[in-house]
Amino acid sequence: MNLLPRLKTVLFNSSRHEPEESVSGGHFLFLRSLSFTLIWGTFTPLWACFCFMTCWLPYRKRYYITSRWNVFTIWLLKSLCGVQYQIKGMEHLPEGPVILLSKHQSAWETIFLLANMPSPLSFVLKKELLYIPFFGWALGLLRMIPIDRNQGTNAFRQLVRKGSQRLKEGQWIIIFPEGTRIPVGEKGKYHNGGSRLAIKTGAKVVPIALNAGECWPKGSFIKKPGMITVSIGKAISPANRTPDDLTQEVEDWIESEMRNISPDIYR
Repeated sequence: MNLLPRLKTVLFNSSRHEPEESVSGGHFLFLRSLSFTLIWGTFTPLWACFCFMTCWLPYRKRYYITSRWNVFTIWLLKSLCGVQYQIKGMEHLPEGPVILLSKHQSAWETIFLLANMPSPLSFVLKKELLYIPFFGWALGLLRMIPIDRNQGTNAFRQLVRKGSQRLKEGQWIIIFPEGTRIPVGEKGKYHNGGSRLAIKTGAKVVPIALNAGECWPKGSFIKKPGMITVSIGKAISPANRTPDDLTQEVEDWIESEMRNISPDIYR
């Protein structure tokens, strides 16, 4: 039996969503994920080294060049693993300072959002991420907002100081209010740091719901074929709002939208 045509179809046809059982108990699913990991793992340090050589360029050019890694990664996931996406609500994105508050299930959204928003993004992240070889070093070129979570109240002061500066520079800030990747079907505690920053700076808040964990679960080597939906809500003004009230509105919208995106999982 000639397996080459079959292998080519499974590895590169991202438009078909074949059940795992139809490809020899998941062996081809594993092969697709392995192919992605090998190519991605080879490309990433090479691209990071190239990005280091752009450190003398103006910030926006440096951001554009570095974010081509994100574009390549999303394309590779689609081509090899069948991970497709659709994005809804781009018309809701306003002009001016914006703080994105997003659902967080997977590494996928951290890669996707950075290259698909109309303004450069500044992620609020654990400072330890900057120490990851190649990946973290490249992040250091992009004016992120590293926070030391062990500093408590001082961590929020860092967020306000650096966040205000980034917004004035024309960047948008993205925060995952649940703080970490949450397993599919579950809901974490929504923290109000993003809302407090919005109230301090006057930046509008935009909630984002997504189901990336269904294709790339936290801690999973396997990348499952399927359609990821990224849904962007309407911008919310922080004027005359309390942090808890604003956070609750964001939480209510995101969790309601998750039930629309994945009705069989979120009830």
